[in-house]
Amino acid sequence: MTITAKVIEDSVGADNGVRLTTVELTYPRFVHSELMTHRVFSRNASSSRAIPILKMLGRIWNDMAMPVHWGKNQKGMQANEQLSGLRLWYVQKLWKLSGYIACGFAYLMYLAGLHKQVANRITEPWSHITVVVTATEWSNFFELRDHPDAQPEIRELAQKIAVAMANSDTVTRYSNNFKSPQNWHLPYISNKERETFSITDLLRMSTARCARTSYLTHDKKNPDVITDIQLHDRLVASKPIHASPTEHQAFPAKTQNFFANFRGWKQYRKQVELKIASENK
Repeated sequence: MTITAKVIEDSVGADNGVRLTTVELTYPRFVHSELMTHRVFSRNASSSRAIPILKMLGRIWNDMAMPVHWGKNQKGMQANEQLSGLRLWYVQKLWKLSGYIACGFAYLMYLAGLHKQVANRITEPWSHITVVVTATEWSNFFELRDHPDAQPEIRELAQKIAVAMANSDTVTRYSNNFKSPQNWHLPYISNKERETFSITDLLRMSTARCARTSYLTHDKKNPDVITDIQLHDRLVASKPIHASPTEHQAFPAKTQNFFANFRGWKQYRKQVELKIASENK
């Protein structure tokens, strides 16, 4: 079972002092709804509709998502005391067995020609999800999720995000030059790429790499820039537009005012939407 948090991009506005952080998370899918309740987060997640069935089954078989706390049945939403001994061993074996059985049925559906957007659904309780999250506002998340009343798995995730952010060094971004790649928050863009490509292309590349979270290929060691740009253009040209991956790239404002769900940072998404609106006039 895997719960990880890694900082991908960490920026602070020179004029407003607001920190903007992008993290890449992996955790059991069965607590994903608890992260989704935080509306200040911009996010893209791996999708059961996009990941091939055999790849999904392989991931579950090799690293099954499981609870981190096996609480005894009691009234209320929290289980303070954990099972032990033979009962703990028994329920853990039942959890794994049920996961293997679900994988078996999904495989039979695959052999029958069923599409992954259906067959993968029955294995979701035992699968992990990878999510890219960008936000300026983290305090409420930590207050609610790193708490004894929280689901143990989401609490462990919150603690790992806090540690990752505490150990991360922020990069100061200035609001005096909109065209400088150094002043933009650009997840999955290397320093070498910032020195090589224009901000126009970098925004498109970062958007594509955040979008690829849906099928878990956003972290390629040798990304294809042309393919990145083509994916970006397909996303923003589609009707309806697929705009969520354009929310992770941002430029610092001079104030701490909110711009959409970011405080002190203006999302690339706004540029995309204004351009589309002007083209449709």
